[in-house]
Amino acid sequence: MYKMRILLSGLVAFLLSMPELVCAATPGIDAITVTTNPKGGETYTVTIQILAIMTMLTLLPALLLTMTSFTRIMIVLGLLRQALGAQQAPSNQVLLGLSLFLTIFIMMPVLEKVNDTAVQPYLEEKMDAVTALQTASEPFKQFMLKQTRESDIDMFVRISGKEQINKPEDVPFSLLLPAYVTSELKTAFQIGFLVFLPFLVIDLVVASVLMSMGMMMLSPMIVSLPFKIMLFVLADGWSLVLEMLAASFYV
Repeated sequence: MYKMRILLSGLVAFLLSMPELVCAATPGIDAITVTTNPKGGETYTVTIQILAIMTMLTLLPALLLTMTSFTRIMIVLGLLRQALGAQQAPSNQVLLGLSLFLTIFIMMPVLEKVNDTAVQPYLEEKMDAVTALQTASEPFKQFMLKQTRESDIDMFVRISGKEQINKPEDVPFSLLLPAYVTSELKTAFQIGFLVFLPFLVIDLVVASVLMSMGMMMLSPMIVSLPFKIMLFVLADGWSLVLEMLAASFYV
């Protein structure tokens, strides 16, 4: 028992010393600067890098929704679940996870380009922060321009009162972001309409059969749900929908 206590004490001491060893071996960003006052007091100052990182983390969900393919995928999958009439199957967590990882798959060429042209040069101190940010925005801007309708860009240019933009490359981010989100909403609902059609036909057929049989007290949704699930599974629906969503960004 005495040896076990010694062993545990040594293990605890080693674990407590690990952060100091890691911090000493690995360079990082200073989080807090401590300044000693003439009177002996201490002033704590948070570095600008930490403030910038915290700000970026708070803006990350907004950037995910407005600059990637996440919005279109999430809306289409939500409409698909509603068309199936399966209530909470799959759950919101499953749809969010599927949308997130499909977004990473679709955005991977853009992320790789950002990493090669902006992140790595900045980490190697070959580029300052402002230049790296401007360089990193270009691949996202090109991706968003390919998915944005010209009519949506013209609408926001007209609303803003700015002069007519001659080239798509000259569109500022302040106009491109809302135009891109508007185009994504339109495209998502167009795809959702096409997804809804076969399930709507099944609902109409089942409702007509039940009415002709005089079974008006039986909900058509209960009867049509197994047929819609069977049709969706036999047609390999998940693969078709996910493939269609991924291909819609490369057309």
